[in-house]
Amino acid sequence: MKKNDIVEFKIEKYAFEGKGIVRINQSELNHINDDTEKKYVIFVHNSYPGDIVKAKILKLKKSYGEAKTVEVIKPSPERTKAKCRHFGVCGGCKQQDLNYESQVKYKHEQVRDAFERLGGFTGFKMLPIIRSGKVYHYRNKMDFSFTPQRWLMPEEINEAEILDKHFALGFHVPKVFSKVINIEECYLQTDRATEILNFTREHFKSKNTSIYDTRNNEGYLRNLVLRESFGLNQFMVNLVTFTEDKNLMQEYTDELIKKFPFVTTVVNNVNLRKAQVAYGDFENVHFGEGNIYDTIGSYRFRISANSFFQTNTFQAEKLYQTAVDFAGFTGNEVVYDLYSGASTISIFISKFVKEVYGFESVRSAIKDGKNNCKINNVGNVKSFEADLNKSFLPNIKEYKTPKPNVIIADPPRAGMNPKTVKDILELGPEKIVYVSCNPTTQARDVKLLCEEKYKLVKIQPVDMFPQTYHIENIALLVKK
Repeated sequence: MKKNDIVEFKIEKYAFEGKGIVRINQSELNHINDDTEKKYVIFVHNSYPGDIVKAKILKLKKSYGEAKTVEVIKPSPERTKAKCRHFGVCGGCKQQDLNYESQVKYKHEQVRDAFERLGGFTGFKMLPIIRSGKVYHYRNKMDFSFTPQRWLMPEEINEAEILDKHFALGFHVPKVFSKVINIEECYLQTDRATEILNFTREHFKSKNTSIYDTRNNEGYLRNLVLRESFGLNQFMVNLVTFTEDKNLMQEYTDELIKKFPFVTTVVNNVNLRKAQVAYGDFENVHFGEGNIYDTIGSYRFRISANSFFQTNTFQAEKLYQTAVDFAGFTGNEVVYDLYSGASTISIFISKFVKEVYGFESVRSAIKDGKNNCKINNVGNVKSFEADLNKSFLPNIKEYKTPKPNVIIADPPRAGMNPKTVKDILELGPEKIVYVSCNPTTQARDVKLLCEEKYKLVKIQPVDMFPQTYHIENIALLVKK
Protein backbone atom coordinates (compact mmCIF):
# COMPACT_ATOMS: atom_id res chain seq x y z
CA MET A 1 0.00 0.00 0.00
CA LYS A 2 1.30 3.43 -0.93
CA LYS A 3 0.16 7.03 -1.41
CA ASN A 4 -2.64 7.51 -4.03
CA ASP A 5 -3.61 3.82 -3.96
CA ILE A 6 -7.37 3.12 -3.95
CA VAL A 7 -8.07 0.62 -1.18
CA GLU A 8 -11.23 -1.04 0.11
CA PHE A 9 -11.82 -0.64 3.86
CA LYS A 10 -14.49 -1.61 6.38
CA ILE A 11 -14.73 1.24 8.87
CA GLU A 12 -14.48 0.11 12.48
CA LYS A 13 -14.70 3.17 14.73
CA TYR A 14 -15.40 6.91 14.83
CA ALA A 15 -12.57 9.39 15.38
CA PHE A 16 -12.41 13.05 16.37
CA GLU A 17 -13.57 15.50 13.66
CA GLY A 18 -15.82 12.95 12.01
CA LYS A 19 -13.26 10.59 10.51
CA GLY A 20 -13.67 6.83 10.38
CA ILE A 21 -10.96 4.52 11.71
CA VAL A 22 -9.65 1.32 10.18
CA ARG A 23 -6.79 -0.83 11.50
CA ILE A 24 -4.58 -2.89 9.19
CA ASN A 25 -1.49 -5.02 9.70
CA GLN A 26 1.78 -3.11 9.40
CA SER A 27 3.04 -5.85 7.08
CA GLU A 28 0.67 -4.45 4.41
CA LEU A 29 2.57 -1.15 4.29
CA ASN A 30 5.49 -0.59 1.97
CA HIS A 31 6.97 2.31 3.94
CA ILE A 32 7.34 0.37 7.20
CA ASN A 33 9.89 -2.44 7.29
CA ASP A 34 8.01 -4.52 9.81
CA ASP A 35 6.65 -7.96 9.09
CA THR A 36 4.82 -8.27 12.42
CA GLU A 37 1.06 -8.25 12.75
CA LYS A 38 1.11 -5.00 14.74
CA LYS A 39 -1.87 -2.82 13.86
CA TYR A 40 -1.54 0.44 11.92
CA VAL A 41 -4.33 3.06 12.11
CA ILE A 42 -5.72 4.85 9.07
CA PHE A 43 -8.14 7.76 9.45
CA VAL A 44 -10.65 7.80 6.59
CA HIS A 45 -12.36 11.10 5.81
CA ASN A 46 -16.10 11.05 4.95
CA SER A 47 -16.77 7.65 6.47
CA TYR A 48 -18.66 6.21 9.43
CA PRO A 49 -18.47 2.96 11.44
CA GLY A 50 -20.09 0.15 9.46
CA ASP A 51 -19.28 1.64 6.05
CA ILE A 52 -17.49 -0.40 3.41
CA VAL A 53 -15.69 2.15 1.23
CA LYS A 54 -13.13 2.62 -1.47
CA ALA A 55 -10.66 5.22 -0.23
CA LYS A 56 -7.70 7.05 -1.73
CA ILE A 57 -4.55 7.00 0.43
CA LEU A 58 -3.56 10.63 1.13
CA LYS A 59 -0.57 10.12 3.43
CA LEU A 60 1.20 7.31 5.27
CA LYS A 61 3.20 8.43 8.28
CA LYS A 62 5.12 6.23 10.68
CA SER A 63 2.38 6.13 13.32
CA TYR A 64 -0.79 6.63 11.26
CA GLY A 65 -2.19 7.22 7.79
CA GLU A 66 -4.97 9.27 6.21
CA ALA A 67 -7.34 8.43 3.36
CA LYS A 68 -10.39 9.97 1.70
CA THR A 69 -13.54 8.10 0.70
CA VAL A 70 -14.07 8.08 -3.07
CA GLU A 71 -16.95 5.58 -3.12
CA VAL A 72 -19.29 4.10 -0.51
CA ILE A 73 -19.70 0.45 -1.53
CA LYS A 74 -22.02 -0.44 1.34
CA PRO A 75 -23.31 2.35 3.60
CA SER A 76 -23.43 2.09 7.38
CA PRO A 77 -26.95 1.67 8.80
CA GLU A 78 -26.26 4.90 10.70
CA ARG A 79 -26.15 6.90 7.48
CA THR A 80 -29.10 8.99 6.30
CA LYS A 81 -29.82 11.04 3.20
CA ALA A 82 -28.48 14.59 3.46
CA LYS A 83 -31.17 17.26 3.01
CA CYS A 84 -29.04 19.98 1.43
CA ARG A 85 -28.03 20.03 -2.24
CA HIS A 86 -24.66 21.58 -1.28
CA PHE A 87 -23.71 18.84 1.17
CA GLY A 88 -20.37 17.22 0.42
CA VAL A 89 -18.95 20.33 -1.25
CA CYS A 90 -19.83 22.96 1.33
CA GLY A 91 -18.01 22.46 4.62
CA GLY A 92 -20.75 23.98 6.78
CA CYS A 93 -22.27 20.76 8.12
CA LYS A 94 -20.08 17.72 7.62
CA GLN A 95 -22.39 15.19 9.31
CA GLN A 96 -25.73 15.83 7.69
CA ASP A 97 -25.56 12.29 6.26
CA LEU A 98 -25.31 10.77 9.77
CA ASN A 99 -28.56 10.28 11.70
CA TYR A 100 -28.92 12.47 14.78
CA GLU A 101 -28.96 9.57 17.25
CA SER A 102 -25.52 8.55 16.00
CA GLN A 103 -24.27 12.14 15.97
CA VAL A 104 -24.91 12.61 19.69
CA LYS A 105 -23.62 9.10 20.48
CA TYR A 106 -20.29 9.78 18.83
CA LYS A 107 -20.01 13.29 20.28
CA HIS A 108 -20.49 11.79 23.74
CA GLU A 109 -17.78 9.22 23.01
CA GLN A 110 -15.52 11.95 21.63
CA VAL A 111 -15.68 13.89 24.91
CA ARG A 112 -15.12 10.76 27.01
CA ASP A 113 -12.14 9.79 24.84
CA ALA A 114 -10.58 13.25 25.21
CA PHE A 115 -10.66 13.03 29.01
CA GLU A 116 -9.87 9.35 29.48
CA ARG A 117 -7.31 8.74 26.73
CA LEU A 118 -5.72 12.18 26.23
CA GLY A 119 -6.21 13.53 29.73
CA GLY A 120 -5.68 10.25 31.55
CA PHE A 121 -8.62 10.89 33.90
CA THR A 122 -10.54 8.21 35.80
CA GLY A 123 -13.22 8.30 38.46
CA PHE A 124 -15.08 11.37 37.19
CA LYS A 125 -18.81 11.41 36.45
CA MET A 126 -19.87 11.86 32.84
CA LEU A 127 -23.45 13.02 32.42
CA PRO A 128 -25.52 12.11 29.33
CA ILE A 129 -25.18 14.59 26.48
CA ILE A 130 -27.79 17.37 26.38
CA ARG A 131 -29.35 17.00 22.96
CA SER A 132 -30.43 19.93 20.82
CA GLY A 133 -34.17 20.47 20.56
CA LYS A 134 -33.65 21.75 17.02
CA VAL A 135 -31.39 19.82 14.67
CA TYR A 136 -31.95 22.20 11.72
CA HIS A 137 -32.60 25.96 11.47
CA TYR A 138 -30.95 26.62 14.83
CA ARG A 139 -28.25 29.19 14.01
CA ASN A 140 -29.02 32.85 14.72
CA LYS A 141 -26.05 34.16 12.74
CA MET A 142 -24.53 33.27 9.35
CA ASP A 143 -21.68 34.92 7.42
CA PHE A 144 -21.55 34.67 3.64
CA SER A 145 -18.84 35.89 1.25
CA PHE A 146 -19.08 37.49 -2.18
CA THR A 147 -16.50 36.46 -4.78
CA PRO A 148 -15.65 37.11 -8.43
CA GLN A 149 -14.39 33.48 -8.58
CA ARG A 150 -17.28 31.06 -8.20
CA TRP A 151 -16.50 27.42 -7.45
CA LEU A 152 -17.81 25.31 -10.32
CA MET A 153 -19.62 22.10 -9.49
CA PRO A 154 -18.43 18.91 -11.25
CA GLU A 155 -21.39 18.89 -13.65
CA GLU A 156 -20.63 22.52 -14.67
CA ILE A 157 -16.94 22.19 -15.47
CA ASN A 158 -17.38 21.06 -19.08
CA GLU A 159 -20.23 23.44 -19.90
CA ALA A 160 -19.42 25.83 -22.74
CA GLU A 161 -20.89 28.93 -21.10
CA ILE A 162 -21.59 29.64 -17.45
CA LEU A 163 -23.27 32.99 -17.02
CA ASP A 164 -22.49 33.64 -13.36
CA LYS A 165 -19.04 32.13 -12.84
CA HIS A 166 -17.72 35.60 -11.90
CA PHE A 167 -20.39 36.29 -9.27
CA ALA A 168 -21.12 34.17 -6.21
CA LEU A 169 -22.41 34.62 -2.69
CA GLY A 170 -21.97 31.77 -0.24
CA PHE A 171 -19.31 29.85 1.67
CA HIS A 172 -15.63 29.42 0.95
CA VAL A 173 -14.68 25.99 -0.30
CA PRO A 174 -12.85 24.11 2.49
CA LYS A 175 -9.08 24.60 2.05
CA VAL A 176 -9.63 26.70 -1.12
CA PHE A 177 -9.98 30.19 0.28
CA SER A 178 -9.99 32.01 -3.07
CA LYS A 179 -13.26 30.49 -4.30
CA VAL A 180 -16.83 30.45 -2.99
CA ILE A 181 -19.71 28.00 -3.44
CA ASN A 182 -22.91 29.70 -4.53
CA ILE A 183 -25.15 28.75 -1.60
CA GLU A 184 -28.85 28.71 -2.52
CA GLU A 185 -30.14 26.80 0.50
CA CYS A 186 -28.87 26.24 4.02
CA TYR A 187 -30.58 24.17 6.68
CA LEU A 188 -28.54 25.61 9.54
CA GLN A 189 -30.30 28.97 9.23
CA THR A 190 -34.01 29.76 8.92
CA ASP A 191 -35.87 29.74 5.61
CA ARG A 192 -36.37 33.50 5.76
CA ALA A 193 -32.61 34.02 6.10
CA THR A 194 -32.11 31.89 2.99
CA GLU A 195 -34.68 34.02 1.14
CA ILE A 196 -32.67 37.16 1.96
CA LEU A 197 -29.43 35.44 0.89
CA ASN A 198 -30.86 34.64 -2.54
CA PHE A 199 -32.54 38.05 -2.92
CA THR A 200 -29.26 39.83 -2.13
CA ARG A 201 -27.34 37.81 -4.67
CA GLU A 202 -29.85 38.46 -7.45
CA HIS A 203 -30.24 42.13 -6.55
CA PHE A 204 -26.57 42.98 -6.89
CA LYS A 205 -25.90 40.60 -9.76
CA SER A 206 -28.68 42.23 -11.81
CA LYS A 207 -27.03 45.61 -11.28
CA ASN A 208 -23.53 44.35 -12.18
CA THR A 209 -22.26 45.53 -8.81
CA SER A 210 -18.54 44.97 -8.41
CA ILE A 211 -17.13 42.46 -5.92
CA TYR A 212 -14.02 43.15 -3.89
CA ASP A 213 -10.95 41.34 -5.21
CA THR A 214 -7.85 41.09 -3.02
CA ARG A 215 -5.60 40.74 -6.08
CA ASN A 216 -6.22 44.30 -7.27
CA ASN A 217 -7.62 45.69 -3.99
CA GLU A 218 -10.79 47.10 -5.52
CA GLY A 219 -14.50 46.35 -5.78
CA TYR A 220 -17.54 46.94 -3.57
CA LEU A 221 -19.23 43.81 -2.14
CA ARG A 222 -17.47 41.73 0.53
CA ASN A 223 -19.81 39.91 2.94
CA LEU A 224 -23.42 39.42 3.90
CA VAL A 225 -24.01 38.78 7.61
CA LEU A 226 -27.50 37.76 8.74
CA ARG A 227 -28.49 37.81 12.42
CA GLU A 228 -31.86 37.09 13.93
CA SER A 229 -33.45 37.03 17.33
CA PHE A 230 -35.47 33.91 18.03
CA GLY A 231 -36.68 35.20 21.40
CA LEU A 232 -37.92 38.60 20.18
CA ASN A 233 -38.41 37.98 16.44
CA GLN A 234 -35.99 40.64 15.17
CA PHE A 235 -33.76 40.45 12.10
CA MET A 236 -30.54 42.26 11.10
CA VAL A 237 -29.04 42.46 7.63
CA ASN A 238 -25.42 43.60 7.60
CA LEU A 239 -23.79 44.21 4.22
CA VAL A 240 -20.00 44.44 4.47
CA THR A 241 -18.40 46.45 1.65
CA PHE A 242 -14.95 47.73 0.70
CA THR A 243 -16.08 51.28 -0.08
CA GLU A 244 -18.93 53.52 1.00
CA ASP A 245 -21.80 54.10 -1.45
CA LYS A 246 -24.79 55.46 0.45
CA ASN A 247 -27.08 55.66 -2.60
CA LEU A 248 -26.45 52.06 -3.65
CA MET A 249 -26.84 50.90 -0.05
CA GLN A 250 -30.08 52.81 0.46
CA GLU A 251 -31.54 51.44 -2.77
CA TYR A 252 -30.79 47.91 -1.54
CA THR A 253 -32.25 48.71 1.87
CA ASP A 254 -35.49 50.11 0.43
CA GLU A 255 -36.09 47.03 -1.74
CA LEU A 256 -35.10 44.71 1.09
CA ILE A 257 -37.52 46.04 3.71
CA LYS A 258 -40.31 46.29 1.16
CA LYS A 259 -39.94 42.62 0.23
CA PHE A 260 -39.12 41.36 3.74
CA PRO A 261 -41.08 43.37 6.34
CA PHE A 262 -39.70 41.19 9.16
CA VAL A 263 -36.29 42.90 8.77
CA THR A 264 -35.91 45.30 11.71
CA THR A 265 -32.50 46.84 10.95
CA VAL A 266 -30.07 47.18 8.02
CA VAL A 267 -26.44 48.20 8.50
CA ASN A 268 -23.42 48.66 6.27
CA ASN A 269 -20.00 47.82 7.69
CA VAL A 270 -17.18 49.29 5.58
CA ASN A 271 -13.98 47.23 5.71
CA LEU A 272 -11.15 49.27 4.18
CA ARG A 273 -8.47 46.63 4.72
CA LYS A 274 -7.29 43.71 2.62
CA ALA A 275 -8.05 41.33 5.49
CA GLN A 276 -11.06 39.16 4.62
CA VAL A 277 -13.02 39.71 7.81
CA ALA A 278 -16.79 40.26 8.04
CA TYR A 279 -16.66 43.47 10.07
CA GLY A 280 -15.78 47.03 9.21
CA ASP A 281 -13.62 49.98 10.17
CA PHE A 282 -16.83 51.95 10.51
CA GLU A 283 -20.57 51.35 10.22
CA ASN A 284 -23.58 53.16 8.77
CA VAL A 285 -27.15 52.36 9.84
CA HIS A 286 -29.62 52.55 6.95
CA PHE A 287 -32.74 51.27 8.69
CA GLY A 288 -33.79 50.67 12.28
CA GLU A 289 -31.64 50.97 15.41
CA GLY A 290 -28.53 49.21 14.12
CA ASN A 291 -29.01 46.53 16.81
CA ILE A 292 -31.30 43.63 17.55
CA TYR A 293 -32.25 42.17 20.93
CA ASP A 294 -32.50 38.55 22.00
CA THR A 295 -33.12 36.69 25.24
CA ILE A 296 -31.36 33.96 27.19
CA GLY A 297 -33.47 32.89 30.13
CA SER A 298 -35.09 35.98 31.67
CA TYR A 299 -32.38 38.31 30.39
CA ARG A 300 -32.41 40.56 27.34
CA PHE A 301 -29.24 41.23 25.33
CA ARG A 302 -28.45 43.91 22.77
CA ILE A 303 -26.61 42.50 19.75
CA SER A 304 -24.76 44.84 17.41
CA ALA A 305 -23.46 43.84 13.98
CA ASN A 306 -20.07 42.81 15.41
CA SER A 307 -21.12 41.50 18.85
CA PHE A 308 -20.33 37.97 19.94
CA PHE A 309 -23.46 36.05 20.92
CA GLN A 310 -24.05 32.31 21.24
CA THR A 311 -25.10 31.15 17.76
CA ASN A 312 -27.56 28.56 19.11
CA THR A 313 -29.83 30.58 21.39
CA PHE A 314 -32.03 27.58 22.15
CA GLN A 315 -29.13 25.63 23.67
CA ALA A 316 -27.35 28.59 25.28
CA GLU A 317 -29.79 28.67 28.20
CA LYS A 318 -29.20 24.94 28.83
CA LEU A 319 -25.44 25.51 28.66
CA TYR A 320 -25.51 28.42 31.12
CA GLN A 321 -27.93 26.68 33.47
CA THR A 322 -25.58 23.69 33.58
CA ALA A 323 -22.75 26.05 34.58
CA VAL A 324 -24.96 27.37 37.41
CA ASP A 325 -25.86 23.85 38.54
CA PHE A 326 -22.21 22.74 38.49
CA ALA A 327 -21.08 25.75 40.54
CA GLY A 328 -23.73 25.14 43.22
CA PHE A 329 -23.86 28.82 44.19
CA THR A 330 -25.03 29.82 47.69
CA GLY A 331 -25.38 33.55 46.99
CA ASN A 332 -22.18 34.68 48.73
CA GLU A 333 -19.65 33.90 45.99
CA VAL A 334 -17.23 36.21 44.24
CA VAL A 335 -16.93 34.86 40.68
CA TYR A 336 -14.38 35.58 37.97
CA ASP A 337 -15.71 35.13 34.43
CA LEU A 338 -12.68 34.66 32.16
CA TYR A 339 -13.11 35.36 28.42
CA SER A 340 -16.36 37.07 29.42
CA GLY A 341 -17.23 38.51 25.99
CA ALA A 342 -20.43 40.57 26.14
CA SER A 343 -21.07 39.39 29.73
CA THR A 344 -23.81 36.90 28.81
CA ILE A 345 -22.63 34.27 31.34
CA SER A 346 -21.85 36.97 33.94
CA ILE A 347 -25.36 38.38 33.70
CA PHE A 348 -27.01 34.94 33.64
CA ILE A 349 -25.34 33.91 36.93
CA SER A 350 -25.59 37.35 38.58
CA LYS A 351 -28.75 36.62 40.60
CA PHE A 352 -27.13 33.53 42.15
CA VAL A 353 -23.93 35.18 43.46
CA LYS A 354 -22.58 38.18 45.36
CA GLU A 355 -20.36 39.68 42.63
CA VAL A 356 -19.07 38.80 39.16
CA TYR A 357 -15.87 40.21 37.66
CA GLY A 358 -15.45 39.65 33.93
CA PHE A 359 -12.09 39.68 32.15
CA GLU A 360 -12.03 40.14 28.37
CA SER A 361 -9.49 41.38 25.80
CA VAL A 362 -11.90 42.83 23.20
CA ARG A 363 -12.91 46.39 24.10
CA SER A 364 -16.09 46.39 22.01
CA ALA A 365 -17.25 43.23 23.83
CA ILE A 366 -16.64 44.91 27.19
CA LYS A 367 -18.72 47.88 26.02
CA ASP A 368 -21.50 45.51 24.91
CA GLY A 369 -21.33 43.81 28.30
CA LYS A 370 -21.72 47.09 30.18
CA ASN A 371 -24.72 48.01 28.01
CA ASN A 372 -26.28 44.60 28.66
CA CYS A 373 -25.90 45.12 32.41
CA LYS A 374 -27.78 48.43 32.11
CA ILE A 375 -30.52 46.88 30.01
CA ASN A 376 -31.09 44.18 32.63
CA ASN A 377 -30.57 46.40 35.70
CA VAL A 378 -27.72 44.17 36.87
CA GLY A 379 -25.51 45.98 39.35
CA ASN A 380 -23.20 43.25 40.63
CA VAL A 381 -21.29 42.60 37.37
CA LYS A 382 -18.15 44.51 36.38
CA SER A 383 -16.03 43.92 33.27
CA PHE A 384 -12.36 44.68 32.85
CA GLU A 385 -9.94 44.63 29.94
CA ALA A 386 -7.31 41.90 30.27
CA ASP A 387 -5.12 40.06 27.78
CA LEU A 388 -5.59 36.43 28.77
CA ASN A 389 -2.63 35.41 26.60
CA LYS A 390 -0.55 37.00 29.32
CA SER A 391 -0.77 36.86 33.09
CA PHE A 392 -3.89 38.70 34.26
CA LEU A 393 -2.76 38.91 37.90
CA PRO A 394 -1.40 42.46 37.35
CA ASN A 395 -4.92 43.43 36.17
CA ILE A 396 -6.41 42.06 39.39
CA LYS A 397 -3.94 44.11 41.40
CA GLU A 398 -4.70 47.22 39.33
CA TYR A 399 -8.47 46.84 39.55
CA LYS A 400 -8.31 45.76 43.23
CA THR A 401 -10.80 42.94 42.73
CA PRO A 402 -11.31 40.50 45.62
CA LYS A 403 -10.10 36.93 45.22
CA PRO A 404 -12.66 34.58 43.64
CA ASN A 405 -14.47 31.65 45.24
CA VAL A 406 -15.39 30.35 41.78
CA ILE A 407 -13.84 30.85 38.34
CA ILE A 408 -15.84 30.28 35.16
CA ALA A 409 -13.73 30.08 32.00
CA ASP A 410 -15.03 29.93 28.42
CA PRO A 411 -11.92 30.24 26.21
CA PRO A 412 -11.69 29.99 22.40
CA ARG A 413 -11.03 26.65 20.64
CA ALA A 414 -7.29 26.86 21.30
CA GLY A 415 -7.97 26.65 25.03
CA MET A 416 -6.26 28.60 27.80
CA ASN A 417 -2.78 30.01 27.67
CA PRO A 418 -0.44 28.24 30.16
CA LYS A 419 0.00 31.61 31.90
CA THR A 420 -3.75 31.78 32.50
CA VAL A 421 -3.69 28.25 33.93
CA LYS A 422 -0.83 29.30 36.23
CA ASP A 423 -2.78 32.38 37.35
CA ILE A 424 -5.83 30.27 38.20
CA LEU A 425 -3.67 27.93 40.26
CA GLU A 426 -2.20 30.89 42.14
CA LEU A 427 -5.66 32.36 42.82
CA GLY A 428 -6.85 28.96 44.05
CA PRO A 429 -10.65 29.26 43.88
CA GLU A 430 -12.72 26.52 45.54
CA LYS A 431 -14.34 25.59 42.22
CA ILE A 432 -13.61 25.98 38.51
CA VAL A 433 -16.35 25.64 35.90
CA TYR A 434 -14.64 25.23 32.52
CA VAL A 435 -16.84 25.71 29.42
CA SER A 436 -15.26 24.67 26.12
CA CYS A 437 -16.07 24.17 22.45
CA ASN A 438 -13.01 21.89 22.09
CA PRO A 439 -12.82 18.92 24.50
CA THR A 440 -9.25 18.13 23.38
CA THR A 441 -7.73 21.42 24.52
CA GLN A 442 -10.09 21.43 27.51
CA ALA A 443 -8.77 18.03 28.67
CA ARG A 444 -5.20 19.33 28.25
CA ASP A 445 -5.89 22.38 30.45
CA VAL A 446 -7.86 20.43 33.04
CA LYS A 447 -4.95 17.99 33.32
CA LEU A 448 -2.59 20.87 34.16
CA LEU A 449 -5.00 22.18 36.81
CA CYS A 450 -5.48 18.74 38.34
CA GLU A 451 -1.78 17.95 38.54
CA GLU A 452 -1.46 20.42 41.41
CA LYS A 453 -4.60 21.54 43.22
CA TYR A 454 -7.82 20.25 41.70
CA LYS A 455 -9.91 17.17 41.10
CA LEU A 456 -12.14 16.62 38.08
CA VAL A 457 -15.61 15.83 39.48
CA LYS A 458 -17.91 15.68 36.45
CA ILE A 459 -18.39 16.73 32.85
CA GLN A 460 -21.47 17.54 30.79
CA PRO A 461 -21.47 17.55 26.96
CA VAL A 462 -23.98 19.91 25.33
CA ASP A 463 -24.79 19.62 21.62
CA MET A 464 -24.80 23.21 20.37
CA PHE A 465 -24.01 22.36 16.75
CA PRO A 466 -26.13 19.57 15.19
CA GLN A 467 -25.04 18.32 11.73
CA THR A 468 -21.40 19.12 12.61
CA TYR A 469 -18.80 17.23 14.64
CA HIS A 470 -18.38 20.16 17.07
CA ILE A 471 -19.42 19.69 20.69
CA GLU A 472 -19.54 21.97 23.75
CA ASN A 473 -18.53 20.54 27.12
CA ILE A 474 -18.61 21.76 30.73
CA ALA A 475 -16.23 20.46 33.38
CA LEU A 476 -16.41 20.95 37.15
CA LEU A 477 -13.16 21.01 39.12
CA VAL A 478 -13.01 21.29 42.91
CA LYS A 479 -10.04 22.01 45.13
CA LYS A 480 -8.44 18.92 46.60
